[in-house]
Amino acid sequence: MKKIFTLFLMVLSSFSMMANVALSDKEILVKFYEATNGSQWKVKWDLSQDVTTWAGVKVLNSKVVGLNLQDNNLVGVIPSELGNLQSLQELNLHKNHLSGSIPASLGNLKELKVLDLSFNSLSAAIPEAICNLNNLKSLELYMNKLSGVLPANLGNMQNLETLAVFNNEIEGAIPASFYQMKSLKTVLLNSNKLSGTLSPGVANLTQLSNFSLFENNFQGQVPLAIEKLDNLKEMNISYNKFNGLVSKKLAMLDTLNMTMINDSGVAYLMNVAVEMDKRPIVSEE
Repeated sequence: MKKIFTLFLMVLSSFSMMANVALSDKEILVKFYEATNGSQWKVKWDLSQDVTTWAGVKVLNSKVVGLNLQDNNLVGVIPSELGNLQSLQELNLHKNHLSGSIPASLGNLKELKVLDLSFNSLSAAIPEAICNLNNLKSLELYMNKLSGVLPANLGNMQNLETLAVFNNEIEGAIPASFYQMKSLKTVLLNSNKLSGTLSPGVANLTQLSNFSLFENNFQGQVPLAIEKLDNLKEMNISYNKFNGLVSKKLAMLDTLNMTMINDSGVAYLMNVAVEMDKRPIVSEE
């Protein structure tokens, strides 16, 4: 009996060493592999091997904490089961061929700090559930086919530092909650179909260093409150329908000539004379 018990412990120990990741996590990854045409990936997984040997998978304390498969020829849809990787901190699927919508289940990844789904063919709206990711620091969804509006509860992500959603088909106004995201450093919303006005509440974004809104349909006065953003180094709000007075400081900050709209609805470029004093300047035809 003692020999049998010892043998059992040896087998159990051996199994534990091989199974360095929880079975449930492994099952989820296998579903992901199958849903994204894993047999055609540039770097494939050997499903017969331990999960810790799979390219792009990071395991800590028997839990998957990282999944980085950028530029790996993933084709298909992101399975909703991926939202069950409860310990995941990074999900990077940049530059693949993923289609379909972003699963709302990704909003269950409470530990997630980096979500990069950029440079794919994802469509439909950004799910509201994404706003549940309170630990998220970087959200990169650019170069897709996303539509709809920005989630109303965007501001729930109080730790977000990078918001990059450029080159999509997002429409509507920037939600009011956006102006409470005081950790934001980089905001890239250019080349969409966004509209409405830019709130003076932008002055709340005191950490902002890069702000890009060009090629949208914003209108109205450019808030002079932007001048209060001492950390702002780059700004591009060109090719919108902004009008009215623009200070010399803002005009100098804009990385391109700001395209304005005159009373007749005709676009024209602002000319800035750098030797002017600090008085507000008016766009000239």
